[in-house]
Amino acid sequence: MMHLKNSILHLFFQLEILVEQLSDEEYSMPIQSLSGATIGQHFRHVIECFEELDKGYFGGNINYDQRKRDHRLETNKRLALDKLALLGNALGRPDKPLMLHATLETEAKVSLSSTYNRELMHNLDHTVHHMALIKVGVAAFRNVLLPDSFGIAWATMKFRSEN
Repeated sequence: MMHLKNSILHLFFQLEILVEQLSDEEYSMPIQSLSGATIGQHFRHVIECFEELDKGYFGGNINYDQRKRDHRLETNKRLALDKLALLGNALGRPDKPLMLHATLETEAKVSLSSTYNRELMHNLDHTVHHMALIKVGVAAFRNVLLPDSFGIAWATMKFRSEN
C-alpha cells in the first residue's frame, strides 16, 4: 500500500508547510470562523488519531475515543511537527486485521472489524476534512500561502477538472 502511505505523507508535508508559515500566536489563536477553535487544536486532533492507530496496531485494538489528548500539541509547533515526522516514519506497516471500538452518543458501545489499511484510509480522509477546516481558519491570516489542493479530496479535484 505504498500509494496510501505516499498520499498521507503528502498531506503531512502540506501540514508542515502550513505550520511553518504560522507564528506561535497564530497557531494557537482562537478563530471565529472555526467556532473559537485553533489551528493547533485541529493539528493535535489529526496527530492523535494517527497516534491511536499506531498504538493500536500492535495490540490489534483501536479506540479513537480513548486517544491520549496532549494539549501541548495545540501550542507547541515544534513538538507537533516532531510528532508528525515520527508518525510519517511509522506509516506503511503490513496490513492486518484490527478491531475498532467506539461509544455512540446513546452510550452504546460498538466493536467493528477493520484492518490497518482501512484505518489508514479513514485517517487520510479525516485529515483532509480537518485540512479543509484549517483552510477556512487560516483565511484570517494574510501571510499564509497554501496550495490550491490543500483540504480538497483527490476525488473532488478530479471531478472539478473534468467538469
